[in-house]
Amino acid sequence: MKPAAFEYHRAHDVADALGLLAGLTARGREPKLLAGGQSLLPMMNFRLARPSDLVDLGRLRELPELTAIEQTGAQLRLGAMVTHRQVELAGLGAGFAVLSRAMRYVGHLPIRSRGTVGGSLVHGDATAEWCLLALLLDAVVVAEGPGGSREIPASEMFHGFYTTAVEPDEVVTQVRFTRPSPRAELTEFARRAGDFATVAAAVSLDGGRVVLGGVAPAPIRVPEAEEVLAGAEPGPDLFAACGQAAAEAIDPPGDAAGSADYRRALTKTLVTRSLTQAWQNGGNA
Repeated sequence: MKPAAFEYHRAHDVADALGLLAGLTARGREPKLLAGGQSLLPMMNFRLARPSDLVDLGRLRELPELTAIEQTGAQLRLGAMVTHRQVELAGLGAGFAVLSRAMRYVGHLPIRSRGTVGGSLVHGDATAEWCLLALLLDAVVVAEGPGGSREIPASEMFHGFYTTAVEPDEVVTQVRFTRPSPRAELTEFARRAGDFATVAAAVSLDGGRVVLGGVAPAPIRVPEAEEVLAGAEPGPDLFAACGQAAAEAIDPPGDAAGSADYRRALTKTLVTRSLTQAWQNGGNA
């Protein structure tokens, strides 16, 4: 299929993009920002998204800053236009190495080479790797809007099906990860390599955190599973118990990709597997 008719606009810098969004919205239009386009354009082709206008961010004057990766001590800053592939190949320190490892699950190489961190977070897919990682590592999303810059903690970012805290007249410019975790891992299950995950699990043994995707309208933390990890000695029995607690705590949907019971079984397996790999990757001494 082909997308519904839309008007195309090329923004020259962030201020120009904000002006275009404000002007179009004031006229009753429904514009969308175009970054990598790897999520938006397929939805437009299937008529699941019908924006009246596309505002292209691909040639902004600020691109050097928007595509920069900066790691300083316990904080990692990613420009919003950084691609998945950039992160996959980046030599990130141990505290954020999970980000690079997780990128192998993002679609196929062409998608990873074009899709962007900011675009994925704003899209808000409940199974998107970046959405889970944002909750896992306490990301802060920085958005520019008519009222200036504001910071959105990951805990306040995801509101439901493809719905986030970013307003239609805002442009995300950077994402900061503020919680390094050497012992962290993300795993997921999809029917075919590159497909959307049926269930995804991201975990951290540093402070004990469990995040799930594909079991609710938005990615979620699972306090019941995190309580199992709290203060306990890492090991196979603990990881299996945490996986069981996660599976019992959720109320997942059933659809063509799998029943609710199937998603619970996947959750148990993936949480256990993620914890085991996090333990091994971070050193189990």
